[in-house]
Amino acid sequence: MAKSRSQFICQQCGASFSKWAGKCENCGEWNSLVEQVISSGGSSAVDKSAGRGKALKTASVREAVAESSLERLSTGIDDLDVVLGGGFLAGGVVLVAGQPGIGKSTLLAQVAAYIAGSKSVLYVSGEESISQVKLRAERLGAADSEKLQLASSNSAEDIAASIQQGGYDLVIVDSVQTISLSEISSAPGSVSQITNSSNVIIRAAKSSGTAVILVGHVTKEGSIAGPKILEHLVDVVLNFEGDRYGGFRVVRAQKNRYGSTNEAAIFEMDDQGLRIVKNPSAELLAERRNLDGSIVLATMEGARPLLVEIQALVNPTNFGYPKRTASGFDLNRLNLLVAVLEKRTKLKLADKDIYVNVVGGLKLNDPAADLAVAMAIASASAGRSLDEGAVVFGEIGLGGEVRSAINWQARIKEAKKLGFTYAIAPKVHKDKFIKGVSDMRQALIDYLQ
Repeated sequence: MAKSRSQFICQQCGASFSKWAGKCENCGEWNSLVEQVISSGGSSAVDKSAGRGKALKTASVREAVAESSLERLSTGIDDLDVVLGGGFLAGGVVLVAGQPGIGKSTLLAQVAAYIAGSKSVLYVSGEESISQVKLRAERLGAADSEKLQLASSNSAEDIAASIQQGGYDLVIVDSVQTISLSEISSAPGSVSQITNSSNVIIRAAKSSGTAVILVGHVTKEGSIAGPKILEHLVDVVLNFEGDRYGGFRVVRAQKNRYGSTNEAAIFEMDDQGLRIVKNPSAELLAERRNLDGSIVLATMEGARPLLVEIQALVNPTNFGYPKRTASGFDLNRLNLLVAVLEKRTKLKLADKDIYVNVVGGLKLNDPAADLAVAMAIASASAGRSLDEGAVVFGEIGLGGEVRSAINWQARIKEAKKLGFTYAIAPKVHKDKFIKGVSDMRQALIDYLQ
């Protein structure tokens, strides 16, 4: 009889070791070694599996069913359907991730309530009891829905069996970090449990043609908790971003096999749940005061143009090392812009504390926000304000030059719609609405009054 022995396998790179260690010597990841029992007798696994496979059933391109022709499940929220590429696809697996309290369960309860009006939906919670899920569903208008079934379970085997045998059109699992396989001894949320539990559920979804939504936790750094392979296994990865204590919440697709990753849905939380913000630019600028350090940026949130206020505050530092703080903007990028401002203009910022804030709780990843942030810092430092009818956008290079921005026509169109009179933008964009600038120093001299 073949003897069994234990090996410790790295869940990130696959390297095997005879003893456990806190750090993988091959890839450098911490806490990634998981014990696995393997057989030491007889032939190898490759030899045993040789000859057991069956020939694949193939289909020509003409015979195969196109995914675009399959019926999609609408979420009832038009902007969210656009982010998903048209809705949930039968057999598709969607991973929704976001920080605690951002509104993941609220949004999915709203979606489940809408779809349950015509389709069969199962909501499985590994974190809450059925009564807790029921209270949320009733608050969001799903009290009388007979097609919305609730369950509380932490067993991946039970959830997979329900997907295969229950005849549901949509199954929501909240969350993947709380479920486990009985065959694996590690705790729920570990790398091996997340990987194997997700595999079982995904296989059940594909074989039964059921749309599945997995809710994922995030780490302190904001990345999805667990192995990176989880994001590779699913079809769509949705990131829920924003400030859970107020402001807007943004849902964008980080990965989408069925649609674009350039779309975003902007929500706001009220007592009835999450609602789509119809005109976010107007709401973001409603309370703006035209003071020094305040600049209106024309940015892009996915494929949607958006006007947002950039605020800067510059104070003399009381310590030897000046403080740089950014809310909604990358801190490394802020330090780079401060260095360019000092080198390419006459501003002296080495002894100044600098604070930058993006109003509304938004997080900017747009390179064209550089010029607006730089002008906000210069405006706050010099005590000069920009004209009230101006919007700003443009990327800044290390030489201080202002570079072109993508989708500049959409940015201008949004600015005109809200009554702005001109845009301070890269000179390469030819338009009557634009007052072009070729470098950052020219923009500061000509337009900061």
